[in-house]
Amino acid sequence: MRFDLRQLGRKGSGTLRDEHVDRTFQASEFEAGAAADEAYKVVAPVHLVMDVHKDGDAYRASGHVTTRLGLECGRCLEAFEIPIDSPFELRYVPAPVAAGGDEEAEREVNEDDLTTAFYQDEAIDLGELMHEQFVLSLPMKPLCTETCKGLCPHCGTNLNKGTCDCNPSWTDPRLEALKGLVKTDKEN
Repeated sequence: MRFDLRQLGRKGSGTLRDEHVDRTFQASEFEAGAAADEAYKVVAPVHLVMDVHKDGDAYRASGHVTTRLGLECGRCLEAFEIPIDSPFELRYVPAPVAAGGDEEAEREVNEDDLTTAFYQDEAIDLGELMHEQFVLSLPMKPLCTETCKGLCPHCGTNLNKGTCDCNPSWTDPRLEALKGLVKTDKEN
């Protein structure tokens, strides 16, 4: 899943500095690699549409990626799917050459750093671009529904599908010593 930058504009689809990319990738192509260990699974074909513009050594890629991701609910642990339609605008610059030594110093992150990516061997890694867009589109806490009741903390029953006979009672252990001081109605 790479886009060869040397082919920019050779197909007659634009000028020598522009290229329109419209590709569809099957979900099975994302089962290995960076996405395999993530908290999501690509469950539908991925449609990538982008325009690439050459600007000196840098390239500007803008477009969007659409698909459906399978997630696990953070409350009830059931699988569910969310639609993804993630627009992006990135500036690709050549990957820096690794310096021999510990020359990496602390520096402030600029606004341009957030939209800058790197290319190597005159190619953009489209798999990495799409993976980044998937991660940025994920909800902070994935929920199958906003009203998900989750699991019973005692027996593990999915409270969305049924009820349980557990009677959850929790007492603050710091107040346990005071329990004997309170008289209940039964003791009077």
